[in-house]
Amino acid sequence: MGALMMFLVAALSASRCSAAPVSGSLEVLVSSPVSVRLGHTTTLPCWLNPPQSAESLEVSWYRGSYSTPIMFYRAKQFENASQEASYAGRVSFGLKDAASGGLTAGDVSLKLDNATIEDAGDYNCYVSSEQGYDRASVSVIVTEIGAPPLLSAVWKEDNMVNMSCESEGWYPEPSLRWSDQKQVLTPKSLKYSNGSSGLRSVHSWLLVSSSTEVSCSVGVSGEETKEARVRLENPLQPESSGSSPAGWVAFALLLIAMVVALLGVLYFMKRCKWKKAESGNDHAEENQPLLPKGVIQPAHLSKDSQIYANVTLDQKGNPYLKIKDGKLRDAQCDFPDGAKVTCLTAIKGTPGFSSGQHYWEVSLGKTDVVDLKQSWWVGVTSAAVIPDELDFYPTKSNGFWFLSSSPDSLQFSTEPNVLLPVFSRPQTVGVYLNYDSGELSFYNVEDKSLIGTLTTNFTGVIFPLFNPGKGDRAAMEILQGQASGTGNSVDSTAQESESQSESIPTAVREQDENK
Repeated sequence: MGALMMFLVAALSASRCSAAPVSGSLEVLVSSPVSVRLGHTTTLPCWLNPPQSAESLEVSWYRGSYSTPIMFYRAKQFENASQEASYAGRVSFGLKDAASGGLTAGDVSLKLDNATIEDAGDYNCYVSSEQGYDRASVSVIVTEIGAPPLLSAVWKEDNMVNMSCESEGWYPEPSLRWSDQKQVLTPKSLKYSNGSSGLRSVHSWLLVSSSTEVSCSVGVSGEETKEARVRLENPLQPESSGSSPAGWVAFALLLIAMVVALLGVLYFMKRCKWKKAESGNDHAEENQPLLPKGVIQPAHLSKDSQIYANVTLDQKGNPYLKIKDGKLRDAQCDFPDGAKVTCLTAIKGTPGFSSGQHYWEVSLGKTDVVDLKQSWWVGVTSAAVIPDELDFYPTKSNGFWFLSSSPDSLQFSTEPNVLLPVFSRPQTVGVYLNYDSGELSFYNVEDKSLIGTLTTNFTGVIFPLFNPGKGDRAAMEILQGQASGTGNSVDSTAQESESQSESIPTAVREQDENK
């Protein structure tokens, strides 16, 4: 009888007709929709009305086709031979609520473990007995909360600022909302992209006045919203007028006095913050300006600290970098016409890190003969071997996290690009890696200011990464510290590299103008 009922349901479904219960004595009720976080467990509520034992009934759960069940229960046992493979070991009977009496009280709810993106959609609960049958549908919504938005700002003309906001790791497609203290703002651009895991990323930008407070919030319906906020400050500018020369002189003297007083106040505040940071009592103020100049380094970030890593260059660099006379030099990088590849003039450092905190410094080579480097990369990579030729641009999504420099700006290895305001071009960059918390920060060592921070979830071994550019005469030098500790590091060639440190150059010389 059960097989006959199954055949009738399949036939009705194929002909796009709505099936009605054979008997009014059996009614299936559900609660829909159901929302579940990615990787979590949920229950799809389904029960009989009036309540009756379902132990001897035929209970099936389907998605789409009725020929392949997610779960099939008959004659007081589960039949798994025809079960859809992707649900094996992940489904069972569950309880629709804490007061439920379970299967004996007619609760035939489906418990779904380890929810995936593919689990989103409609599920059919089907119950059959000799008196009749009924079915109902439950909709499942799978969600994932992404990373907090990353804000960046580029100052334009006419006191305008180009604000950029991006966030990754969301499902389903998140909404992004710009606002200031008064109203919702309309972005100039709003774009979405898919990651390799199926999660969604969002990027948006707009132009705002340089004297306002702007927030960017990202979220999906019914779940927590992530927000980032920045206060932009407009520099003081004199108003144009028809004043006399004497008035302009008086204004200029007043302006000079104000600047001197302001510098004195800033110096005093900076000195106080520095002292607090060294004593461990410094607390970050909420809503402080984006990437402000003068943020003091944590006290443990120095070449004398126990977390300082003496990084050396990987001798197995690509063939477009030559080691000669103890220095790295560029080699010819030619490809056939039309080849869509990139000659990557980058090299990996050792040791690698799989946990803990680590810090190292890179000098960007200002001397009496040449000025600071303009084109470079400094960061980390998960690539055990850096390929010589690439058909993609290295970014966070393919295992490259770095800060790069061009003559006009600094930017992170994100998609889309995130530009950082340049208050002063660093002469020495400090790299702080906190593997366990997923933090990669870059510091201007000379003025002890934070350049910017990338956050992610590191997996596997992470190696230091350097790219000196090409056609840039200034050297890139990996500085060595006094401390010998490298934290929790792993690298099978670390001892070998250290024993040959005399032959491993720490200066990276001129490379491509365009990386």
